[in-house]
Amino acid sequence: MKDFAGKVAFITGGASGAGLGQAKVFSEAGCKIVIADIRQDHIDEALAYFRDKKAEVHAIKMDVTNRDDWKKAAEYVEKLHGCPPQLLFLTAGVNAFGPCEASTFEDYDWVVGVNLFGVINGLVTFVPRMIQAGRGGYIVTTASMGGFMGTSGCAPYSAAKAAVINLMDSYYHALKPYGIGVSCLCPGGIRSNIGESHLTRPKHLQNTGYHLDDKVVEFMHKHYSYGIDPVELAKITKKGIEDEVLYIIPVPEPDKFMRGVLERMVNYTTAEGMKRQEELDRKRREEMRNRPNPMMEGARESGWGTARKDITWVKPREY
Repeated sequence: MKDFAGKVAFITGGASGAGLGQAKVFSEAGCKIVIADIRQDHIDEALAYFRDKKAEVHAIKMDVTNRDDWKKAAEYVEKLHGCPPQLLFLTAGVNAFGPCEASTFEDYDWVVGVNLFGVINGLVTFVPRMIQAGRGGYIVTTASMGGFMGTSGCAPYSAAKAAVINLMDSYYHALKPYGIGVSCLCPGGIRSNIGESHLTRPKHLQNTGYHLDDKVVEFMHKHYSYGIDPVELAKITKKGIEDEVLYIIPVPEPDKFMRGVLERMVNYTTAEGMKRQEELDRKRREEMRNRPNPMMEGARESGWGTARKDITWVKPREY
């Protein structure tokens, strides 16, 4: 897809972070934007920005884990524009950091619920409508580089993102006959409010195995301030749509990155490879300890990524 003028774009998580970056870039490209977000304060701020730009942007408050909300959102878009979106951005996401072995059912239900089922809900709701409209289109989901490998410090997140990456491979092939393209965006850190994810965590899923307090939140704000700018990320996403690549990986040499991912998986298939990978990981950890990393300054002091204080069976985290 190369022509965006006049197309309807629906963006989850569209009032802040990566989603807001997408709304800005694709609005400037001529799209009619509908942003969906769970936080009304973010929606109000985003709409104020677009009013100043005199851009055609509407918004709906919704929870991506609520399927009734999805039905209402689909009906809202069609009533507003007379058709389903031609561009569907499934961008909303949350994260929680802590030892894999301290994770609770609620940690999985919340993180997987938003990051995986939020995507599934969007696909099941909108794909049939997009096909029946017969206008073609494009779908972009936001996964993560973390979805290409297990991460002991945010296992529910990495597992959900891995599932999204796999899922979009399926949809990429399935939707070709209908003229609907598919890309899966896999960024690293983004300059966003994901450090405030806990503010949207439902009351019935509050039980967590991870340590979280004001110091952790303060560290995460600092940590993510070093991430890629959301507008820059959206520009890379736009180029990925224009080139119709399945995996949009915002690094200078995405093919080199993926070869490293595949080499790691190959190493894990033999005893010799396991030893080789263990040595590679050891050297990498040593290099990281010896190289100043402003993104991680204050992590240990804040208690970021550690278990809840009353959980006694978890070994102390190595930074």
